[in-house]
Amino acid sequence: MKIVIQRCFQARVEVEGEVVGLIARGLTVFVGVENGDDESQAEKMARKIVALRIFDNDQGRFDRSLLDVGGQVLAISNFTLCGETKKGARPNFSGAAKPDAANALFTRFVTLLRAQNIVVESGIFGADMKVWVENDGPVTLILEN
Repeated sequence: MKIVIQRCFQARVEVEGEVVGLIARGLTVFVGVENGDDESQAEKMARKIVALRIFDNDQGRFDRSLLDVGGQVLAISNFTLCGETKKGARPNFSGAAKPDAANALFTRFVTLLRAQNIVVESGIFGADMKVWVENDGPVTLILEN
């Protein structure tokens, strides 16, 4: 799995002009599922994201997690994170998991986040989505298994 996390003040996702996911303070999480990814990786990533201490304490230092600040998550499936760009000018997406497998693992990942008492909204797998993120910081991290 390849995941890009952006700390945000708020974020939303729309599909065909309709808001399908909306959060207040928290994290926007873009998720790319790769060939060979399994539930153990989804579990590891979900635990890591909830535990990451990337929210400021009273001294302005990274010391608080999503749970500490009552943060929310907007999870967006994004196969383009699995694109390979080392050769040529067109990305190669052969490393991305097939849609059925990717959707199942993405759905499981969202369930695992929710099981940790986190409010989680998400986009629609495979849809053409418009995502708005009001970055906080900006703080952006990349997680890979």
